[in-house]
Amino acid sequence: MTDFSTDTSTASSLPDRTPRRVRHELRFRRLTVKTVQRITPHLIRVTLTGDDLAGFTSPGFDDHSKIFFPDAATGELTLPTMGPDGPVWPAGRPTMRDYTPRRHDAQANTLELDFALHETGPATQWAEQAKSGDVLGVGGPRGSFIVPTGFDWHLLIGDDTALPAIARRLAELPAGARVVVLAEIDSEADQIPFETQTELTLQWVHRRGTEPGMSPVLLDALKAMKLPAGDFHAWVGCESAIAKALRAHLVGERGANPKWTRASGYWRRGAVATHDTHDE
Repeated sequence: MTDFSTDTSTASSLPDRTPRRVRHELRFRRLTVKTVQRITPHLIRVTLTGDDLAGFTSPGFDDHSKIFFPDAATGELTLPTMGPDGPVWPAGRPTMRDYTPRRHDAQANTLELDFALHETGPATQWAEQAKSGDVLGVGGPRGSFIVPTGFDWHLLIGDDTALPAIARRLAELPAGARVVVLAEIDSEADQIPFETQTELTLQWVHRRGTEPGMSPVLLDALKAMKLPAGDFHAWVGCESAIAKALRAHLVGERGANPKWTRASGYWRRGAVATHDTHDE
């Protein structure tokens, strides 16, 4: 008699590679600037603190918090309150943008945000003028997307806006994990060091003054890159149209598993405050 039952011993030995979503209680926090650092010509790091930071959580390396900016004219910061049906706004809404919590230190009661200086918009203007004692609002994250680490290797691709997420992933992956990073910046002056215990292959590509979102360097570099063998998780974060093209190449030409390929448009040329998802 032939036994057609599933070989559970083989299945159980495979690592869990199923991403999962985690929801968080939505809270709005009024925080104070502790320090401001110009990391590169196009990157400013702002460290926030305050009693409202208690209970903050961000387990996903590419989480997004909603950042609320004070009124440019008055300096007043308007935040909603939570009602039974969701946020309740007083008169007038502040300017808001999505940012990745780069590092949260519960013991030190600090939260780091990195601001990529792409344009003369409200976020860039605020970051370039920020100083100790200024106030900023932080909402969420409302949820996290947890990507398992049990792959043969990991691929991270992004532009300046994705550097906080890439830095977090490299810091949080286990020692010895194999990682390939492809990152677009303007020039060598914008390269940053990464803290990691992984086996990292890092390639910087430079747009050399080309307007962000207009350079083909990320896609060209990916097409020319020899990728390692084995099962991998691919993560992409950059301008929306470029992120979509990168994902199409990975899935269509490089054998990436669509279920293990996460591509996000962190911003979109010609649009304000957008975040696109190009996953299936």
